[in-house]
Amino acid sequence: MHPVIFEFGPFKVYSYGLMVAAAFITAAFLASQEAARQKVPAEKIFNLSIYLVAAGVLGARILYVLQNLEFYLIYPSEILMLHKGGLSFYGGFILAVICGIIFLKRQEMPVSATLDIIAPYLALAQAIGRIGCFLNGCCYGKPTNLPFAVYFPGETIARHPVQIYSSLILLFIFVILRLFQAKRHKGVFSGQVFLLYCLSYGSARFFMEYLRGDNLHIFAGFTLHQLISAAVFIISLLIWRKRCKNSLLRSQSKIKA
Repeated sequence: MHPVIFEFGPFKVYSYGLMVAAAFITAAFLASQEAARQKVPAEKIFNLSIYLVAAGVLGARILYVLQNLEFYLIYPSEILMLHKGGLSFYGGFILAVICGIIFLKRQEMPVSATLDIIAPYLALAQAIGRIGCFLNGCCYGKPTNLPFAVYFPGETIARHPVQIYSSLILLFIFVILRLFQAKRHKGVFSGQVFLLYCLSYGSARFFMEYLRGDNLHIFAGFTLHQLISAAVFIISLLIWRKRCKNSLLRSQSKIKA
């Protein structure tokens, strides 16, 4: 655990903030490159990335604060201490999607096709960000006796390195989405890369929560993130089925015509 990468006098570089910044720069650059390959204005994708990051950080912080409201009511100044960690992904995801759709409609850009462009790089950004979680010591796992368990400073029990598990899973999702994206011309409908991201991450996060040691169970033995993950998975699956059905009907109509 290295919350501070280095410091020079009063100036400190925090590992969490550094990895979040690296995630944004990497994802925004690669998404812009992919946009250019698909004949979409790269500068619009980069501008969209800025909006998504701003909305994502704000939404993620709001949800995290709400989850830990008792603490922040006592120490309200801590709300602004983002360098210490404390971002709840789904809060950022929901607000970023809403703001992203508004941005795309104002720019008169296709929503589904654009979401397909950025989806793989969202997974990559998360994979990088989870390394920051590991270095910061947040989002920790439950105790375990596995040989690759980790000890965080000040603790005498070994824990699952769930941050690393999540990072590896997200890297795998990134690779799958990129392969899917590369065959977009064979896709059944626009938006399926983004929906595949929602399905894969939703299911992965649901099961990963069983190894997390920092989230409370709020309903029927499930954590808040498990409930949101289940909702994301089910909604995405329903949309996927509906769009597949509509695509099939359109194909049959063309054949009859």
